[in-house]
Amino acid sequence: MDIRPEPFEPPAPIPRTVPPSRLEIIRVMFRNPLELWGQPSYTLPYLQVKFFGQLTTIANHPGLIKHVLVDNASNYAMQPIRQLVLRPILRDGLLTAEGDVWKRSRKAMAPVFTPRHSRGFASQMFRKSEEFAERYIEPAKRGDEVNIATGMTELTYEILAETLFSGEIATGTDGFADRVDSLLHNMGRIDPFDLLRAPAWVPRMTRIPGRKALRAFRGIVAETMDARKAAIQRNAAVPDDFLTLLLRLEGPDGLTRDEIEDNILTFIGAGHETTARALAWTLYCVAESPHFRSLMEDEIDRVIADGADPVDWLDAMPHVRAAFEEALRLYPPAPSINRAPLEDDEWTDENGRTIQLPKGESVLVMPWTLHRHTLLWDRPRHFIPERFLPGNRETIGRFQYLPFGAGPRICIGATFALQEAVIALAVLMKRFRFDVTENTRPWPVQRLTTQPLNGIAMSVSAR
Repeated sequence: MDIRPEPFEPPAPIPRTVPPSRLEIIRVMFRNPLELWGQPSYTLPYLQVKFFGQLTTIANHPGLIKHVLVDNASNYAMQPIRQLVLRPILRDGLLTAEGDVWKRSRKAMAPVFTPRHSRGFASQMFRKSEEFAERYIEPAKRGDEVNIATGMTELTYEILAETLFSGEIATGTDGFADRVDSLLHNMGRIDPFDLLRAPAWVPRMTRIPGRKALRAFRGIVAETMDARKAAIQRNAAVPDDFLTLLLRLEGPDGLTRDEIEDNILTFIGAGHETTARALAWTLYCVAESPHFRSLMEDEIDRVIADGADPVDWLDAMPHVRAAFEEALRLYPPAPSINRAPLEDDEWTDENGRTIQLPKGESVLVMPWTLHRHTLLWDRPRHFIPERFLPGNRETIGRFQYLPFGAGPRICIGATFALQEAVIALAVLMKRFRFDVTENTRPWPVQRLTTQPLNGIAMSVSAR
């Protein structure tokens, strides 16, 4: 008899019932913005509030979201506070560039991330996942505890280095996860001066500790570029990869050296980070959902035994994909999408109510609240991967689920990330089982991504 347990409710802040004071807002935004939002943000289709003197529209209505991100996207720029946080790190990388700079970069990179091209990376993703899995053999024999968040950061970095840079990034993996954590912990958070809209030239004291990590990343990028560029100039054989593509675009009609550096930094420092976090959350949630984990393991065993090529696993393993997509729902790597109207705008809902979206004010599309919204999801705080199985997945509205954003600025690597995640999960779960321990107490915090505070401790054992 198949008795399914009640679905697991993973940890997350409880919606506030009392508005925070101005001082508390500053403290919470610096500590963890996910803890700021109140019940209206999870229950109303949209609301407008004054936030540090600025009108802020919180958009949870799929129609309003479509209007802002797609239908009238040309009228919306990046919200200034977001840029104050991210531009010091990424400058004119794809996540932060705007206008012609963004258009040139996006057009240049698009061919690498088409679904057809991404499928070509499957064998490399599989090989690097297999190599990484070897590191868990000895810990599994002893039943050791590992920090799965750190492990997934290392794995996705190695996959990215191999697929996009042919393994020629000028650094090893030793200590890489720690450098990423240092960078994002110190640089990827809102400073009180950001909320007060102080000019960008005013020093943000809270970010000073992250400068060393940022300099290290910049050094890695410069060294990587110089080594490949030297090979190109002496007509040596070089891989036809992402790095070569960008370097060949340098020039008056393409990208500047600074823009190339910013985009390489964006992918090295952040391009793998989103998938890493979602993989760690997935392994944690399925460990607390043994019934669904068994379905995943059976599916993985069957597909691999049938000899399916890893390039086909994304379609052949719907349970694995569903678990990952549900983890993306509960812990969206990009928990907020921040925009500001360039000109006055308005939108009318299905009841004829029109809301004004004034020039220069703030519009927040927040996957964090959208994915947990009571009007859009059944038991929104629970881990229920069945939502994303074939037959159910099709009923989810396009603009109620935004792990990769939407519109012109939709994540360029969405297909790449989904394929990478399914391959990595299948390889790891074929050989190992990850379980929670008394030290498994993850808590989601918003930095550049939705990270588990202090990682996720889990035991690893051979299946």
